[in-house]
Amino acid sequence: MEITDGAASAPPTRLTGQRNGGDLVVETLSALGATTVFGIPGQHALGLFDALSRSDLRFVSSRVENNSAFAADGFSRATGDVGVLFLSTGPGALTSLAGLQEAYATGVPMVVVASQIPLEGLGARRKGMLHQLDDQKASAANVTKSQRLIQHASGIPSAIQDAWTEAVSSPQGPVWIEVPQNVLLDPVMVPRVEDALAEPFDNPPRIELTREALTWLRESRRPAIVAGGGARRGRAESWLLSIAEKLGAPVVCSPGGNGAFPWTHELSLQSWVEDRHVTEVLEDADVLLVVGSSLGEVTSNYFTLEPRGRIIQIDAEPRVLESNRPALGIRADAGQALAALDEALEPLPRDREPGYDAVALVADTLTRVAARLEGQDLGKELAFMRDLREAVPAGMQTFWDMTISAYWAWSCWDAREGQFHSAQGAGGLGFGFPGAIGGAVGLESRGLPARVLAVSGDGSAMYSIAELATARQHDIPVTWLIVDDGGYGILREYMEGAFGKATATELARPDFVALAESFGVPARRVGPEGIGEALRASLAGEGPNVVVVETLMRLFAPTHLDQ
Repeated sequence: MEITDGAASAPPTRLTGQRNGGDLVVETLSALGATTVFGIPGQHALGLFDALSRSDLRFVSSRVENNSAFAADGFSRATGDVGVLFLSTGPGALTSLAGLQEAYATGVPMVVVASQIPLEGLGARRKGMLHQLDDQKASAANVTKSQRLIQHASGIPSAIQDAWTEAVSSPQGPVWIEVPQNVLLDPVMVPRVEDALAEPFDNPPRIELTREALTWLRESRRPAIVAGGGARRGRAESWLLSIAEKLGAPVVCSPGGNGAFPWTHELSLQSWVEDRHVTEVLEDADVLLVVGSSLGEVTSNYFTLEPRGRIIQIDAEPRVLESNRPALGIRADAGQALAALDEALEPLPRDREPGYDAVALVADTLTRVAARLEGQDLGKELAFMRDLREAVPAGMQTFWDMTISAYWAWSCWDAREGQFHSAQGAGGLGFGFPGAIGGAVGLESRGLPARVLAVSGDGSAMYSIAELATARQHDIPVTWLIVDDGGYGILREYMEGAFGKATATELARPDFVALAESFGVPARRVGPEGIGEALRASLAGEGPNVVVVETLMRLFAPTHLDQ
């Protein structure tokens, strides 16, 4: 066992009421418009948390730092505001990284403030300080846009303001700041922070690229559109709708783009990106407009998509452009790019390709998708997802973990007037419930109806089960649906399909109803046929509650394996 430096592991000496570095952090965040902070206190971060007690910021304390990151992520997704996360040094900071990977992959704006060992321990010297890492911010380099170390208190306000600006500038994402323990605790002469401004950097399309894209679109005869998560982050929905109607172009949304285009519109292919019939529509397009998507693994139907026409790809992240297919790559915020295209684009005649009718093509394709599903003995699953959709109010936001129900929802969930959030960016387990906690807190901060739905499997639920205590402590209005099939259901399917048997997929799990009730959270157990009634009752309740469905769900058969 390592013996650490006594001074480093001792609590701070008693401090007077004089302002310190922690106050500068909290004051700057408040001036920038923050209302809420997520995290867990830690020894080196005590200055941050003491300062919170002198502020109007609401603090939501989770039980695991990874779930704090998911909660800050969910807060931002639900509101469009910046999620704020406080972390302690070493183990606390490292435990958050899987949650931050999801925010980074999905483009969620967050400001992460992590404490650090005292200044004299920095530089990878092995002083034996508690929580010491050789280079803590290097650990965050793979999952955040940038990393900053603040070494003097006077630099705190400008560093946080710069980090906030970077977080909200497209491509959005989490930004990491570290403040050493003594910088947080030492008294400061810096005046109280009264004003801070962080405006996103402009990210418009280049004019010659816009002009070329317009030429391609005007000449198109069978255009189609893929709307990815960037379309939602860029708030491009109105321009996307206008362009699709002017072009007469079918639109399919990726799981991340779900909700960017009206589900029931006559040109909507919904989100069936994992269906060969939809893939064929995209392949046959003479111009494929890809907005805020890399045409990655899922959206390309597992890289079986082989477009025969030209591709226009718009994305705020330059590394995405042409990452999978040659294209006219336009680095720009999706909203700004589509606004420029829409302003210059006039409606095109729908009959410019003889014998081609986009509306009829969409209707026929969706009919083929439905027929394929109906031929697979999936009656239970189809009824379950239908009953689930009808039980959830049209405007409610939903948060989905990596579970078979979510894989269904990626393709079939009509978000209606709500928003659909899932962990498809990085694909880690445990997002659903803590993300929903953050979402509900965010909606409360806006004075909006705060009830949200989280959906998990029994495997993913165990990643965040401790957050039942968080939901109860803060009385957060989250309904948590746990679909319990006794294991990692999708991995069971994959292994049985590939090897004829599954290994290490079966799980011992608790009685989720009894466990929730032990936290003081009401819970009920129903069969799949009772999901609608149970959810309606729970969604009408107060505070947190849990619904458990014990059933084996199957996913629809893939369409890419024979290609």
